[in-house]
Amino acid sequence: MRAFVVEKIADKEFSADIREVSVPVCGENEVVIKVTYSSLNYKDALSSVGNPGVTRNFPHVTGIDVAGTVHESTSSIFNPGERVLVTGYDMGMNTDGGHCEYVKVPAAWVARTPDAITDKEIMTFGTAGLTAALSVNELIENDVKPEDGEILVTGATGGVGSIAVSILSKIGYSVVAISGKAERIDYLKEIGASDVVLRNDFNEGAKKPMMGEKYAGVVDTVGGEVLANALKYIKYDGVATCCGLTSSHELNTNVFPFILRGVRLIGIDSVECKLEKKQAAWEKIASKWKVDTLDSITNEILLDDIKKAYDLLLAGRAVGRYVVKI
Repeated sequence: MRAFVVEKIADKEFSADIREVSVPVCGENEVVIKVTYSSLNYKDALSSVGNPGVTRNFPHVTGIDVAGTVHESTSSIFNPGERVLVTGYDMGMNTDGGHCEYVKVPAAWVARTPDAITDKEIMTFGTAGLTAALSVNELIENDVKPEDGEILVTGATGGVGSIAVSILSKIGYSVVAISGKAERIDYLKEIGASDVVLRNDFNEGAKKPMMGEKYAGVVDTVGGEVLANALKYIKYDGVATCCGLTSSHELNTNVFPFILRGVRLIGIDSVECKLEKKQAAWEKIASKWKVDTLDSITNEILLDDIKKAYDLLLAGRAVGRYVVKI
């Protein structure tokens, strides 16, 4: 079968391209999935250049998301022909991922694809969409309502940010998007942002330890200075979720938002969270949270296009979501 394979050719030197590899053999309590669609994520791009924080086993097939049908199963839970998907866990990291024609995974990683959504649509969401949905869900579970005020979304042109903007707008929230890409303001408004703030302007305007109360909640996808400054603007009893570090893994902040306004900062992990929680999020994504702007967010590519797309992701020039048709 064809697969996008990363190989280590020397110390700190890697090659990545399409290769012919063997179809995986189904082991005990495993599922082999015939892949229809996968997607691209920043973590995939890091894996493609041998980032040791993501992947240490080579040769390696990238792809932390996959959708398709059960080809073979030794599990009592899944039968051949069922539509399924996998996101997260170790798939695409140190276990071969979904950028191939067939992928083998433990049955415990597999979720059922809701009937109301296609494989392409659910891979447009993928890990990014799942992360966005889990972030939005935390706002709702912590009683942040549309009438409480605007929601700030950082890194809004990225995969998680784009989908968070779209979901929040779909379910009635007013969204302010932060981006470093001035040329993408119209795009952000098209997918649901009511206003757009450029990243440099936002950071320059937030030099005090605390700023005026402005946002009921924040969905942060970048970390670093942007998150630190966003915390200063959150209204009393507001909530910020944090799921990314493309700006920085460090958070240099102060305690004032937490002790003077009761602000809550909630971490979001879509990799190892319980399968039941993932399945519930997928059901929402396929129904009341299914957005109408998927075509605006989606770039459909083939296996042969992955390498060029990785270059865009690593350079910070990618916009929206990349779905890979197998």
